[in-house]
Amino acid sequence: MNESDNLIETHTTDGVLVQEYRCNTLVVGSGCAAFNAADSLYDEGVQDVLMVTEGINMGTSRNTGSDKQTYYKLSLAGSTQDSIYDMAQALYDGQSVDGDTALVEAALSTRCFYKLIQKGVPFPQDIYGQYVGYKTDHDKMQRGTSCGPLTSRYMTEHLETSVNSKEIAILDQIRIIRLLTKEDDDKQDEDGRTVVCGVIGIVKNAGELTFARIQCTNLVYATGGPSGIYYNSVYPKSQTCAHGAAIQAGAKLNNVTEWQYGIASVDFRWNLSGSYQQVIPRYISANEDGSDEREFLMDYFDSPGDMLTAVFFKGYQWPFDPRKVGKGGSSLIDFAVYQENVIHGRKVFLDFTENPLAASAKDGSFDFSLLGPEAYDYLEKSEILFGTPVERLKKMNLPAYELYRAHQIDLEKDRLRISVCAQHNNGGLAVNRWWESNLGHFFPVGEVCGNFGVYRPGGSALNATQVGSLRAAQYIASRYNREPKDARDFQHQTKKDLSMLISMSRELMQKNEQKRNPLRMREDFQKKMDVCASFIRDGGMVKEYLPICQSHLEHFTEETYAVSPQDITDAWINRDILITQYVYLQAMLTYEKEGGESRGSYMIRNDHMTDSSVKDLGLKVDLDEGRRKDIIQVCQLINGIVTVNNRKRHLIPKEDLWFEEIYKAYHEDKIIGK
Repeated sequence: MNESDNLIETHTTDGVLVQEYRCNTLVVGSGCAAFNAADSLYDEGVQDVLMVTEGINMGTSRNTGSDKQTYYKLSLAGSTQDSIYDMAQALYDGQSVDGDTALVEAALSTRCFYKLIQKGVPFPQDIYGQYVGYKTDHDKMQRGTSCGPLTSRYMTEHLETSVNSKEIAILDQIRIIRLLTKEDDDKQDEDGRTVVCGVIGIVKNAGELTFARIQCTNLVYATGGPSGIYYNSVYPKSQTCAHGAAIQAGAKLNNVTEWQYGIASVDFRWNLSGSYQQVIPRYISANEDGSDEREFLMDYFDSPGDMLTAVFFKGYQWPFDPRKVGKGGSSLIDFAVYQENVIHGRKVFLDFTENPLAASAKDGSFDFSLLGPEAYDYLEKSEILFGTPVERLKKMNLPAYELYRAHQIDLEKDRLRISVCAQHNNGGLAVNRWWESNLGHFFPVGEVCGNFGVYRPGGSALNATQVGSLRAAQYIASRYNREPKDARDFQHQTKKDLSMLISMSRELMQKNEQKRNPLRMREDFQKKMDVCASFIRDGGMVKEYLPICQSHLEHFTEETYAVSPQDITDAWINRDILITQYVYLQAMLTYEKEGGESRGSYMIRNDHMTDSSVKDLGLKVDLDEGRRKDIIQVCQLINGIVTVNNRKRHLIPKEDLWFEEIYKAYHEDKIIGK
């Protein structure tokens, strides 16, 4: 099957070329969640599937990772006792997580993992066929596994191969800018809700302004996290943000206050966790012109031993954590980098070519006796009590070194420019236990779906990409496997939406001296978000930025000058980012107004948090301590107003698992949809 099978016609509307497509299920995205959704839909019997992507090679799954990117699933080796319920409990213990979706993610983890094995993803096994695991953060069991730095890329590539073998059509170079909805008139759906019936996108590679309108019965949304709302981000530059289109359509969101932030390289964007920190590189900063270079971490630590040990612990305590900002805590390193980079406007680097000055013995070598016992023992067992950081890295984790070499960065001579970056949004679009949104026939899967809570086990995001997309496919195949309604009726019902987008796009092309280039504008409001609402949050500064953000939205076409179709696409991306920022900022402000305190991967500034006494006392923060662990914050944009409410999270289901009862219900088709 190719894209022409789904193309109905091409015509001109309001002087602009419009391509019309039609399918049962549209999958938006090109990462491992999107490809698994399309692949699973086909296997479940839904073969009228169309994928659409802004760029086939642009997504996070294909372009990001760490020193050893983790995939999280049930333990599958050795004598360690594990169970589906135990894994669900570990996910649930992450706070503000629904128990029913946690149980689903645990129950389907092995099925999805073994599917990836069958597709050729090279997860390591021992001579007996056991898939041996390791402990990952926020989990005591050995549920983690890895293919190395590129785990998610391998997943994406092998799933893409499977999709291509099934000849599932893929529309490339189309940016979705609007979801199309209608009131539900289907008697099979009894709640009278709003349902998604299609999308409108801009065709990026067209020589002139061209739109694509796609009618569908179901929409699987696998667009990743809202990476574009921050400037300091480890997401690939090619990935921006697609939450805004769903927000505008009325989709609810869960826990959007909850993020993960961590130290990352920014020229080539990559997480600097694990081995990159455990080999204890130098942290240095310099002015923009390279002058006044110095090591700065000793400004924040009482002794060389405390500082060096904290750098080591940064390896597996990598995301910023407000519980680790006391005296000598590893997250003081994030704070120090932020102070140098954002507050003082200096460039910050990791240098693997030399040992930190604070580690120098009399002969100039690294004095490993300065390290705490856990750090020393780890390095001793790894047989790297020698040399420079890069020499230690090459001995302990050669693929982590070679990864940068593959991107023309040689850690034997090149420094890494770094920052504290947004890495993963634990919140996002709200779904039920079948991954359907409050908008009917709309299924957010992967990171765009807000199921991750406050503290998630490392690697659980990759498991979620596979489980959520499979779950959506199962439901669609069982309940929604039917053709869209009449194409002419659809085009008539959505004519106003299309005309409005065409009109606004033309306004963007009208020249005015006060208008600005979309990419320059984007950098400005991304940096404002960094300062007020990243891993350090300031309610006063959020209040200052909110009306600015709102003003950008209100004067969108008046402020932005778009010369080409690419400029118009960038402008619409800006609007999506601003909508997302506006909702996220309102949610953060409400959380703080309700007495919410520092937790997860962010800290909220308070009156007694002083920067001057960090070295002696650490940072004094007010911690949530789990007080809001049973609350899920829900927000929604309705008629331009953000509503923010709280609900109790769902408990983990504890039902009697009587086989005969399940057997009967399954064969009577009473399982899917229950």
